[in-house]
Amino acid sequence: MGVEGASFYEIAAAHPERPAFLDPPAGSPATYGELHAEVNRLSHALRDLGLRPGDAVAGVLGNRPEFLTVLLAAVQSGLYMVPVSRHLTAAEIGYILADSGAGAVITEPAFADVVAGAAGEAGVPERARVSVEAPGDEPAGGFVPFAGLLDGRPAEPPADRTMGSVMLYTSGTTGRPKGVRRPLLDLPPEFAMSALRHTLAKHLDLEPGDEVHLAVGPLYHSAPCVHALLALNLGHAVVVEAHFEPERTLRTIERHRVTNTFMVPTMFHRMLALPAGVRDRHDLSSLRQVYHSAAPIPVDTKQRMLDWWGPVLYEYYGSTESGPVVVARPHDWLARPGTVGRAVEGVEIKIFDEEGRERPPGEPGLIYARGQVGFEYHGDPDKTASSMLGDYYTPGDIGHLDEDGWLYMSDRRTDLIISGGVNIYPAEIEAALLQHPAVADVAVIGLPDEDWGQSVVALIEPVEGALPQGDAAPGDAAPGGGLAAELLAHCESRLARFKHPRRIVFRGSLPRTPSGKLSRRRVREDYLREQGEAG
Repeated sequence: MGVEGASFYEIAAAHPERPAFLDPPAGSPATYGELHAEVNRLSHALRDLGLRPGDAVAGVLGNRPEFLTVLLAAVQSGLYMVPVSRHLTAAEIGYILADSGAGAVITEPAFADVVAGAAGEAGVPERARVSVEAPGDEPAGGFVPFAGLLDGRPAEPPADRTMGSVMLYTSGTTGRPKGVRRPLLDLPPEFAMSALRHTLAKHLDLEPGDEVHLAVGPLYHSAPCVHALLALNLGHAVVVEAHFEPERTLRTIERHRVTNTFMVPTMFHRMLALPAGVRDRHDLSSLRQVYHSAAPIPVDTKQRMLDWWGPVLYEYYGSTESGPVVVARPHDWLARPGTVGRAVEGVEIKIFDEEGRERPPGEPGLIYARGQVGFEYHGDPDKTASSMLGDYYTPGDIGHLDEDGWLYMSDRRTDLIISGGVNIYPAEIEAALLQHPAVADVAVIGLPDEDWGQSVVALIEPVEGALPQGDAAPGDAAPGGGLAAELLAHCESRLARFKHPRRIVFRGSLPRTPSGKLSRRRVREDYLREQGEAG
């Protein structure tokens, strides 16, 4: 069944019986035709709620097919779909809803209480608060049932379809997340989907046809979201896993003959930690492309995965803002272990120092790229401008190019912590801890962690008289655990759990530069030296 040169909407119209989701939950669509009808009904419903091109609809959803229904409806309605992490607090969700100007929010019963408070603070009207409920679920109080919202709406596409997009939120040194917003063109959505197919799919060696994509990473993250959307625009069937669990994921790959997926290095660590007998009992020969990004991967870990799965690991480097700018195919990496890739077609990579001078091959500096799709930080032109050097964009990462243009990472952003493939920004955690009356100053750093890549450590300078007796990790009974536990409790309503420090360390004072600015580099170096001496 040919699906070449088409978009999701065209494939669904021409081949409605084509499988869209394998093993979908009860009540969810299974075929392209069923998904298309649901997307159209939601598009009509959002228009009836008053949303117009340029507006935003937020989704606070776990991994489920309806996430992609919302995304596809936004893409053909001229809307920005704003994925929101289900792990955030009501205050964090409320900020994103208000900042994006979300005219509607779609969630599910498990998160309804938190989202209700957030939606109330952000001023989202009650009639535009929607909950996706499985058959037999109790309706979420104060929310319109998703099925009820769609009931009676036309299954045909709405008139005046126009291109929408996804607006993901990413934090920065200010600690407040910012929406990465791309311009919307007055063109049919097929235009955007065609561009996605002919750029990203080409760079990643993906072909249209009878393939199976496994969506196992959180769909509210950039890469898993885009890979799942790309799969549906290539005619692939999608398996949506609620969450990653090492052996279950291996069973899923074997059962559905999965051909492509996106993972983060933490998932590789977890699967490699399974007993050899468990790893070897699963037939993974269907895999052709396993993409990874979002966090550095040790050379040994990647080599072990290639030894196990064969030459199927594709690595790319980029950001939410830029998308992939370099790609390393399996044989590229095997020939140059440690590279994260070479610039994709149309993109140019350069290395500059902090004064904007270009660095020669082999010399590290800030990684800059140009040629990718443009963007702006929603409501923050200064932040947008500060990330640019002429028409080159940098996420602030350090690396170098070799003589042949292959990029190697030296370090991620100076302050950024990447734990399990998730970006964590120290300034946001520091701001929350500084609200506690016992904290005079704080520095949050990331330390190497074999499983997670990095873990969060908070070094606290307490106010005089707080008198902590030592340091403590969450759950430890070490001296000073009382204040450490109190600080973690303080974070509960302010920060998502994955942002909580895994260790809290007390200090008499924290190092500063001559100008009085906190020196996070010295904090990290001093702490690592102390840990080395203690070891």
